[in-house]
Amino acid sequence: MKRSAINDIIREADAFIRSFGYIMPPFAYWSPEEMKARQVDSSAIFTSRLGWDITDYGQEKFNELGLFLFTVRNGRYEDMKKGMGMLYAEKIMISRKDQLSPMHRHNIKAEDIINRGGGKLVLELFMHDRDGGIDPKAEVSVPVDGTIHRMPAGGLLKLDPGQSVTLLPGVWHAFWAEGKDVLIGEVSTVNDDLTDNVFREPIGRFSNIDEDVAPVHLLVSDYEKWLG
Repeated sequence: MKRSAINDIIREADAFIRSFGYIMPPFAYWSPEEMKARQVDSSAIFTSRLGWDITDYGQEKFNELGLFLFTVRNGRYEDMKKGMGMLYAEKIMISRKDQLSPMHRHNIKAEDIINRGGGKLVLELFMHDRDGGIDPKAEVSVPVDGTIHRMPAGGLLKLDPGQSVTLLPGVWHAFWAEGKDVLIGEVSTVNDDLTDNVFREPIGRFSNIDEDVAPVHLLVSDYEKWLG
């Protein structure tokens, strides 16, 4: 993706999020220079990988295959091993109309996916087999706002604004927005996008960036390169 396109997506996403009354935390608006200057007193932002995240999964077709994310808070796997501490994470996301987030699962993360507003959020769901792969026959059983919802393998779950689904580790899912762009909330156990995403197809989690202009804000995938 070109950096200029990423800058535009950030501006558009911020306006879309604000239209629903959701306000981003102050660090969302720090410049790259301020991020560098705040590495010591705000180290948790970088170690927990909080911030902007825009991906086309390395396929260079963001409008068809992509997702906007912002990680607002995130704990540490070390605390999960101890069973105490900050064991949770929160993201705000945007799925554009008919924009696919591809089929994947998580080994550790359990998550609530919440339609915060816009169109319908459509999820294609499969259970996992004993080896962790997709079970093409098993009935899917997931809680939708606390009520068990059952459907055949590969069934489509459509969430209206205000509805949510709980996905436990191992549940395969792909999703997209229907009708209009959708603002998505995610509340989960600790999130690790570097190691805890298993995709059905061989695909990348982060974008390859063409630095045609300077970044207006850094992405979480920029931190190591830009901040060291």
